[in-house]
Amino acid sequence: MNIKCNLAASMFVMVLFGNVLTLTISAQQTGNIVEYFGRETVEEIEEGNVVHVFSKGLFLPIERFSGGLFTTEDHIAWQLANGTFLTPVPGQSSDNNSEASVWNAIETNEEEQFQNRQLRSSYVYTSIESSREEIVMLDARGHTRVYINGLPYEGDHYDFGYTLIPFKLKKGLNEFIYTPGRFGRVTSKLVAPSKPVQLTRRDLTLPGLINGESSDKWAAIRVINASEKDLGNLNIECVLESGESAFHKSGNVMALSVRKLSFLIPSTTVKQESGSVKATIILSDNSGREIDRTEITLQQQDADKHHERTFISGVDGSIQYYSVAPSTKKGDGQALVLSVHGAGVEARNQARAYRQKDWAHIVAPTNRRPFGFNWEEWGSIDALEVFDDAKKVFKTKDDQSYLTGHSMGGHGTWYLGVTYPDRFAAIAPCASYPDIMGYRRGVSNRFEGNAHFDMITRGANPGRTLSLKRNFLQSGIYILHGDADRVVDVEQARFMRETLAGFHPNFVYYEYPNGSHWYGDHSVDWHLIFDYFKWQSIPDNDSIKHIEFHTASPAVSATNYWIRINQQEKHFEFSSVVFDLVNDSIKGSVENVNSITFLLSELDLQSDPVISIGNFNIIAERGKDITLQKNGSEWIRTDINKKEKYAQRSGGFKQAFRNNMVFVYATRGSTEENQWYRNKARFDAEAFLYKANGSVEIVSDRNFRPQDYPDRNVIIYGNSSNNRAWRSVLGNVPVVIRNGEIEFGPGRTYKGDDLGAFFVFPRTDSETASVGVVGGTGLKGMKAAFANDYFSGITGFPDLMIFNSDMLREGVDGIIVSGFFGNDWSVEKGDFSY
Repeated sequence: MNIKCNLAASMFVMVLFGNVLTLTISAQQTGNIVEYFGRETVEEIEEGNVVHVFSKGLFLPIERFSGGLFTTEDHIAWQLANGTFLTPVPGQSSDNNSEASVWNAIETNEEEQFQNRQLRSSYVYTSIESSREEIVMLDARGHTRVYINGLPYEGDHYDFGYTLIPFKLKKGLNEFIYTPGRFGRVTSKLVAPSKPVQLTRRDLTLPGLINGESSDKWAAIRVINASEKDLGNLNIECVLESGESAFHKSGNVMALSVRKLSFLIPSTTVKQESGSVKATIILSDNSGREIDRTEITLQQQDADKHHERTFISGVDGSIQYYSVAPSTKKGDGQALVLSVHGAGVEARNQARAYRQKDWAHIVAPTNRRPFGFNWEEWGSIDALEVFDDAKKVFKTKDDQSYLTGHSMGGHGTWYLGVTYPDRFAAIAPCASYPDIMGYRRGVSNRFEGNAHFDMITRGANPGRTLSLKRNFLQSGIYILHGDADRVVDVEQARFMRETLAGFHPNFVYYEYPNGSHWYGDHSVDWHLIFDYFKWQSIPDNDSIKHIEFHTASPAVSATNYWIRINQQEKHFEFSSVVFDLVNDSIKGSVENVNSITFLLSELDLQSDPVISIGNFNIIAERGKDITLQKNGSEWIRTDINKKEKYAQRSGGFKQAFRNNMVFVYATRGSTEENQWYRNKARFDAEAFLYKANGSVEIVSDRNFRPQDYPDRNVIIYGNSSNNRAWRSVLGNVPVVIRNGEIEFGPGRTYKGDDLGAFFVFPRTDSETASVGVVGGTGLKGMKAAFANDYFSGITGFPDLMIFNSDMLREGVDGIIVSGFFGNDWSVEKGDFSY
């Protein structure tokens, strides 16, 4: 992409290694990066016929708190949980309170949208009378979630048009309540599906057909199951127009749901002049019976030009893609530059903002979606998965890896750079902000001082970039920012310049004069950044004589060169280690560390080293890693006890949603309980599809056998009374949810049918896998877990929260217990607020 700039002379200041240089160059380009890079939306309905367009409704203005560390409040969800929601009429208050806001009538505009400025903080209500039961699909946009007859479904708050929701209209009144989205508009239609089970071309994940490469490529396509039958053992075959084909056993799709299934695209030796290749995708059942087929278009791409590649994610087994601006020079051993995109930008467009270099491959991951997770949590996993895959594909030099990004990707650059400081020789944040919470304006802090909010804040500590700032010492830094940026104020960059100036010896600060948020491709493809990168390299382990490393959790970041933090004393508080290697001896100090490993196998020592931590000394064996655990004021030599917390399995709750997770819902409850838990598992999978391009396998507890899912994380929807999987994967867990009560450790029992809980615990039959629990003590308790804001990129969740349905109305004030298990996963040695 090329955008012309009008050059004009101007003066600005650049800080280089502490020296001040005066340069003259300027450019002006107005606009927003998303306008240039484009938004990909679905505009046509191919999956059926529109049978109803909602044109009349009601809206209810609400007090809306900006997204922060904890955002579960949902007044309508509270009413639904407690059975107090009444079908609204114009002028009726939200809770029969004369001082409360009232429902107002609204009609759609010419574009079939409910729209006004108030809708950014309003519920929208629509309804339809049906003369019979019928399966239809909801095609709606602009809302965060929708309650259909009291059950939650994922929304389309980014207005992509990806979402089609199959559900069953009941005979009589059907009610739809849409929660506020980003843009103050909602459109909603009902579609009669053309087939009960079908493929849809919405939201394909496709690689390029790389000319000259003989391997099959991974891809993914959505399957809509608008039937009331769970579909297992589905197969997908891809047949190119030239005749080559590939067959893949793709997986399962539960009834009345949508799942994105993987398939293989065969390689081809036939090169099309247009570069476009037609392919037929055939969906079949286990007997080989064809269910549906559709045609897609693939793009042939040269490996030495911009192209796309795909891989299988370890988070959920889904297919993700990344884009490449490959080096113009052939051969192994070149540099790798990871470029992380801004909000709303596709990775393929991010990569094409760069001209190809003759010394480095530039690789753009997706963040799992154009908005994704602010490059934190699952976004950071995606970035590192792409980083590792690209290193293998292009066989790059380990010591020449670099990181850059723009806008939200500039934040991602700060975050990834400070969290994984030994991965990158240098970083270059452009148009950036360092900390998402510091950048967001108007974030509610009304819970500050609340003990449960303190636990939530701790759960979000890995995102506090500035608290880890001294990790930046390990990398060179180039800061680029336009001084006329109206999206991310230049004061964000100036603040980081002042912050780094206090301790960092190797950074460059560059303000682009008259530069807006996006002033052309050189907003990211700035030649001085790449010149700076060339000067930097990652030192080998033997040359690292001083390590200063900080982390908020070993579950997020544990290792730095030849040191690994295994356990903390106080979980999700900041930990630090400072060590020097001098004459084959290692001496230093630790803070908030309970177990540490010295990776001596990574060092070429000439003698057995003496390791000193404060006043404690121990002689280690050269060439062999040594793990030390704190024992009072001393340290003892030990092995990592994988039954306890360690780097690969340390909590908090959000860490359960990874490691090829599988969702298991309860079937031993009442009809309504079973429906709720099944729907909650589907809702969470639906949300992860929308927010994370995910593909989660969902099974009932009847069909779950632990041996079929070895070493995979399991999310249990239900409790010990109604979910058969509980005992097989949780064993003697100190938190037991039953119908009517929650037993929490020795001596504490909470009673009632309105209690809910989230917690994470080791899977009893695995040394690596975890179990997440989403459960309740009764119908009200189950519905207290309406929200799934644990999929938000910045929310904080400790290991455990016990709450009642008032959490939906009162937020943190509805929490009863919150905190972290001990290193032995006990309650007694844990840290909890009551």
